[in-house]
Amino acid sequence: QLQLVESGGGLVQPGGSLRLSCAASGFTLGYYAVAWFRQAPGKEREGVSCISSSGDSRNYADSVKGRFTISRDNTKNTVYLQMNSLKPDDTAVYYCAADSTTTYYCSGDTLGHSYSTALLFFGSWGQGTQVTVSS
Repeated sequence: QLQLVESGGGLVQPGGSLRLSCAASGFTLGYYAVAWFRQAPGKEREGVSCISSSGDSRNYADSVKGRFTISRDNTKNTVYLQMNSLKPDDTAVYYCAADSTTTYYCSGDTLGHSYSTALLFFGSWGQGTQVTVSS
């Protein structure tokens, strides 16, 4: 059974850090590009960061550039999102997703696609992990 499981969310003060993990089971995550999305209450799910299957290409939404870092360890079948200098606006449920079509091109432009467009590529999603940034 193909499954993605996110972990590492929690409550953190502004300026703090968290590291999210996205662990895959039932398939080899290293074959696929992976992206992190987030959804705040009342807002559409948006792309935050993506990484190619090899890890050579990494991109970020402008709102997190310079603060978040995506990485992957294919030996552990896991992708990470290191989040530093967190702001209250980063509060959301964070989801990881794998490109089941193997055609997704990780770029700044594709990260900005709507959620409905993202669903054309990302067929495997985790259940989400809550990140709350508050003092």
